[in-house]
Amino acid sequence: MSSITSEELNYLVFRYLQESGLLHSAFVLGYEAGINKCNIDGNLVPPRALITFVQKGLQYLEMEANLTCQSDVDMDEDFSFLQPMDLITKDVCELRQMVKEKKKNLNGDRDKENDVDRGHEIEHGRVKEKERLDRERERERDKERVENEKEPEKQHESHPDKEMLTVQEEKVNSKPEENGVLQGEKGPEPMDIATTSASQSFEIPNSDVTILEGHTSEVCACAWSPAGSLLASGSGDSTARIWTIADGTSKGGAQNGPLNVLVLKHVKGRTNEKSKDVTTLDWNGEGTLLATGSYDGQARIWSTNGDLKCTLSKHKGPIFSLKWNKKGDYLLTGSCDKTAIVWDVKTEEWKQQFEFHSGPTLDVDWRNNVSFATSSTDNMIYVCKIGENRPIKTFAGHQGEVNCVKWDPTGSLLASCSDDVTAKIWNMKQDKYVHDLREHSKEIYTIRWSPTGSGTNNPNQQLILASASFDSTVKLWDVELGKLLYSLNGHREPVYSLAFSPNGEYLASGSLDKSMHIWSLKEGKIVKTYTGNGGIFEVCWNKEGDKIAACFANHTVCVLDFRM
Repeated sequence: MSSITSEELNYLVFRYLQESGLLHSAFVLGYEAGINKCNIDGNLVPPRALITFVQKGLQYLEMEANLTCQSDVDMDEDFSFLQPMDLITKDVCELRQMVKEKKKNLNGDRDKENDVDRGHEIEHGRVKEKERLDRERERERDKERVENEKEPEKQHESHPDKEMLTVQEEKVNSKPEENGVLQGEKGPEPMDIATTSASQSFEIPNSDVTILEGHTSEVCACAWSPAGSLLASGSGDSTARIWTIADGTSKGGAQNGPLNVLVLKHVKGRTNEKSKDVTTLDWNGEGTLLATGSYDGQARIWSTNGDLKCTLSKHKGPIFSLKWNKKGDYLLTGSCDKTAIVWDVKTEEWKQQFEFHSGPTLDVDWRNNVSFATSSTDNMIYVCKIGENRPIKTFAGHQGEVNCVKWDPTGSLLASCSDDVTAKIWNMKQDKYVHDLREHSKEIYTIRWSPTGSGTNNPNQQLILASASFDSTVKLWDVELGKLLYSLNGHREPVYSLAFSPNGEYLASGSLDKSMHIWSLKEGKIVKTYTGNGGIFEVCWNKEGDKIAACFANHTVCVLDFRM
């Protein structure tokens, strides 16, 4: 068999990561392997190609074992008859028939070259071969009947909605968990939650759900405008969208008409080009401008009526994170090219590029209007300031990629989380972390500060840090003591997103298990839950706290009415 090239294998893995919902891993592989520069036409590669390739390889090995009475030389020739695309696009029976036909043709060519005196011997051999093949076909028919009986089960297992979860199954199945509550939890008792069956009474009714349809690929990001009823979403279909959401309760059902949505195209015409994926977005403080970051390395600024105000081009790799400062005069972007850039929005030019990391920049967050923190796959965190050529602070302590950094509401504490299974809290007065939070058992994907305590609209409530992990739990931390307050154990798959309600009384969590839970921090339990038809990548509250948006892998955005 012709060997598969490294470029072809990289592309198959890249597609597998995207289809499995592992967008961050796909971004990194795509950038480092130069996927966007390869000559492979993605339209010709079917879904689940890598899985199919591996499965067909295993099936062909089995087929090889079943082809008895052949020499090693014959086996080598069998493999030379097939190409990699044959294994992907054809089933076992077709592969066997191809081998047989090509072997027959090859034998015919050899017969012509053989001496005439061997004619009778060859003919006798062909008769024996035909008899053997007839027996082979009969065994194959029996095998096909067995496989056909199992086909409905296989189709069920390969349902598209399940594909994105496949890569996590081995991790999730190994959890020591019963009825949604982790057993043997260290530290304080986990928050007492309802089991799955009991929590059905908290399911948000369809009448309180508005499904926004229109995207044609997974929706990776969503954000409410701080000024009104506009919701922005960003997708792998090379578009962002601005939805106008009516005030008050929803009427339920799907909303996909042209009157309530603006489509912000990041590429002209129709395309499947993955380099235009919208990876991140953020509204300015006034809600008048929307910034989007894309896999093509460009940031774009849009007006609320959908006009493209400017395109900011300097990064040499995908943009993973993007934030406005509070004043709204600077936009900060972090890229896979290992740099962060501050853009002057008024002049539409880059003001300063910060090149300190040795790996892709994964997250950025403003501390105030002129200084910010960056995190990277190089395990480092840098605090930078406009006008300074070196970091004003370096935080080293993580032993894995630092996925997220967030300043607390006053800008005095910085929280970080990492693939090293820890979250840490830092301050500018010391180099070492203040607290090392070690209760999770798998990678921590994201963190959020509660909108409570000093410097917030809820100054009399305790400041809390929430962390979400691939171990399927959400944990709440006392940031003064560095201790675990509660472990929220209602999800069954990795938790990708967290959002506190504006009043700080509730926490929404979204998971690859297709569910969003809303937790009451006072009562210590799930008070509302919603289950969609795809993994959830992000959740966010509107400024009034009466609506929650969630973006899904099945191309939809859901807006949920929240009333208690």
